[in-house]
Amino acid sequence: MLHLQPKKLPGIIESTLLLLVTIGIISYFIIDIQTVPHIPILIGILIMIAYGSLKKMSFKDLQYGMTQGAQTGMGAILLFFVIGVLIASWMASGTIPVLMNAGFLLAGGPWFLAIVFAVTAIVGVALGSSFTTAATVGVALIGVAQSMDVSLAMTAGAIVSGAFFGDKMSPLSDTTNLASTVVKVDLFDHIKNMAWTTIPAFVITFVLFMILSPNGSPDVEQLNTFQAGLSETGLMHWSSWIPLVLLVIMTVTKRPAFLSLAISSIVATLIAGIRGVMEWGSLFGTWFDGFQGNSGNDIVNDLLTRGGMNGMLFTVSLVILALALGGLFFVTGIIPSILTRVQESLKSARSATLSTAFTAIGINIAIGEQYLSILLTGEAYQDIYEKAGLARKNLSRTLEDAGTVINPLVPWSVCGVFLSGVLGVPVLEYLPFAFFCLLSPLLTILFGLTGKTLTPKQAKVQALDKAN
Repeated sequence: MLHLQPKKLPGIIESTLLLLVTIGIISYFIIDIQTVPHIPILIGILIMIAYGSLKKMSFKDLQYGMTQGAQTGMGAILLFFVIGVLIASWMASGTIPVLMNAGFLLAGGPWFLAIVFAVTAIVGVALGSSFTTAATVGVALIGVAQSMDVSLAMTAGAIVSGAFFGDKMSPLSDTTNLASTVVKVDLFDHIKNMAWTTIPAFVITFVLFMILSPNGSPDVEQLNTFQAGLSETGLMHWSSWIPLVLLVIMTVTKRPAFLSLAISSIVATLIAGIRGVMEWGSLFGTWFDGFQGNSGNDIVNDLLTRGGMNGMLFTVSLVILALALGGLFFVTGIIPSILTRVQESLKSARSATLSTAFTAIGINIAIGEQYLSILLTGEAYQDIYEKAGLARKNLSRTLEDAGTVINPLVPWSVCGVFLSGVLGVPVLEYLPFAFFCLLSPLLTILFGLTGKTLTPKQAKVQALDKAN
């Protein structure tokens, strides 16, 4: 959306008020009236079209802004459809059921929520994708929590926290590579520097989930009942692990996420077909309609009935509308005006760090796209960090602390919409328990205020820059 800037920018007060009013209306509809997010976002689009018309902008230009905004999410939208297929095919092949079964074994001990957080964090680092982690291990663990009558909001918060720890710290992660690339910082220097805020956030989150975990041991008979129900489906088999192993191998070898998920889905479908789980026609039908559980246990059936492209249409439609609204914010000059004014007012290291964090958070809320929060903020603040005498890895760290992990906390964002759809828990319900995502920006703001862990620009680098 960087090219969507009008010739004349509106005033800062006008831009700020319009942005706050639009976000306020969306929040009111979602939180107080409790409508689906599509409605208030569509109202926001109509407000921005009316504003653009008052500014004598042609509808053609406004429409171009909407289409360009929506276009930025096409990669994610295509990925959503493949993830819908992945969940359905992994159910049919028994991959998610064997993960659920492993989850039941883990649930037999104390600190269930802390274990959920740790497991998803490890898987997240291994896969480098919060979406894939939530759609595979996350779906399995939310099923375990559902069967144990553990708070789904807390469990989803633990899953989201762990998945985004991985998304933030994995060298395979798109956002981690994007943040280091945009700011021109070595990838592993960037990851090591993030440890200053990420490790404390991880430890605090783990302790909080230990405290919140259900007291005492779970009902062993109940767990055995669900495990027996999974066994009766006939879905679990040694071959059920093949799609997961294949996905990990393709991820580690840095194959594109779309291809990795698609190939794993095809292999899972073939495994299910060869084993005779379903007829071939019905099996490929699950790619669109999702997998339907068919056992003697109604609760197990509910756990297994998931996935399919059809189940992603709610998510896809919301993402398109949210990004179209973001495109209007740019083409009318609202966000460019605010960014320009912010750049002009920053001079100190403290103000640069705080402003970077709030800008990344603000873009996530206004546009709902984590890649743009990293890209736009990174491009806007590079020169400011140079003038403040700060190493660029401070900027890349703040981009992840306040950009990457904030997106799942916004109900109309790409990540928020996806996670609420896959896990079956609304964003506003799991938000208070997504401790890692809440702590990361708080710690980076705290360190920005105190100046702790901020690395100054090296004298040699400064001399070279002046010479050049």
